Amino acid sequence: MRRSLNMLLLAVTLAALAAAPMHAEDAPQAKAPAVADEHAPPPSVTIIGPKEAHGVLGRDVRSPTNEDMGHIVDVIVDRTGTVRAAVIDFGGFLGVGSRKIVVDWNALHFGRVANNTDSITLELTKAQVAAAPEYKDDKPIVVLGAAGSLQPLDDH
Repeated sequence: MRRSLNMLLLAVTLAALAAAPMHAEDAPQAKAPAVADEHAPPPSVTIIGPKEAHGVLGRDVRSPTNEDMGHIVDVIVDRTGTVRAAVIDFGGFLGVGSRKIVVDWNALHFGRVANNTDSITLELTKAQVAAAPEYKDDKPIVVLGAAGSLQPLDDH
């Protein structure tokens, strides 16, 4: 009987502790809303004319001899934000049999991109691109370069 009474007292004590309000030092800390610094400079604004810059995702890529090389599906940047390469969906027909390859950003030329229907020129032949290894997520990236100018990222 005494053991039952002790168990009942323990259960009541634990229930009371669980229901008791927390002290301020025990409560989770709420984050204060971000307040703009009155002394912070305003953000910079740059205006780019409509004929000066265009997006590249989805843009067709052609060889210097006007062969279809696919289209850009992604851009690869390093940890500093420097653009290093472009992922091109190459080959196939209507999405069947195509594969992704990676080309050095410096091998791409954007001189003819006055509107969204213009293509980007890749400084490689179709045979060179066809021989490139396929790009796969979470695998080392093999970048095909026109002049071998791409250097590995220094891990230091």
